[in-house]
Amino acid sequence: MTSENYYLTLTCPNKPGIVAAVSTYIFQAGGDIEEAQQFDDKASTLRAGFVEIAKRFELTWNLRAVKDLKRVLIMASKLDHCLVDLLYRWRIGELPMIICGIVSNHPREVYSSIDFFDIPFYHLPVTPENKPEQEAKLLEIIAKEKVDMVILARYMQILSDHLSKELTGRCINVHHSFLPSFKGAKPYHQAHARGIKLIGATAHFVTSDLDEGPIIEQDVTRVTHGDTPDDLVRDLERTVLSRALRYYLHDRVLNNGATSVVFSD
Repeated sequence: MTSENYYLTLTCPNKPGIVAAVSTYIFQAGGDIEEAQQFDDKASTLRAGFVEIAKRFELTWNLRAVKDLKRVLIMASKLDHCLVDLLYRWRIGELPMIICGIVSNHPREVYSSIDFFDIPFYHLPVTPENKPEQEAKLLEIIAKEKVDMVILARYMQILSDHLSKELTGRCINVHHSFLPSFKGAKPYHQAHARGIKLIGATAHFVTSDLDEGPIIEQDVTRVTHGDTPDDLVRDLERTVLSRALRYYLHDRVLNNGATSVVFSD
């Protein structure tokens, strides 16, 4: 008889007996717990949702079969290193997901060397005048394709406050970790000109506060005067973004107000 695996994610105010009640229920239902991790935040007050147990412990929960892959929309601009990396990791099975589409503010010809397989491509050029219209089209695509998460794979357009709020908790971005030292355009070039010796990248949830959303993953690496600004951009950003996405796809990320709780592999 073939068994089926599931992810069970739940949050609630802490009190004695929660783990015992949940594990007993799973056992009585014929299940087995292969792995369990927990995080205790005594300040949180979250509401209910796990049948009878939820009524007792005020759980907010989600149950998803491992085979039910999450649906992801990738957005990119001319810099394609993160896009190419995500497609490769998806193709070899490292990132188990359904890619619902690729959205860019540049035409398909910009990516002529990239194999998009049968993934739909949406060209949504953005100008100050048509930005509200194009963001409305983007939300239509997200709704139509039942997108779980939007990935900004070096998408070089600032989302409006309205769109950021619409995508709260379901949009991940990646950027350099030079803030606040190097702001504005070309931060890597600014850092290189100053002879920076340590660089970093951050993947985080998108909020209306630009580049200040809850952090999911970060990393740093040393650089020398021989490294070019382009060298500084590529490797770290694609590694950090792919890790953050992998955590999300495996239900290892919990939104905890202004922070994210990440249960590592």
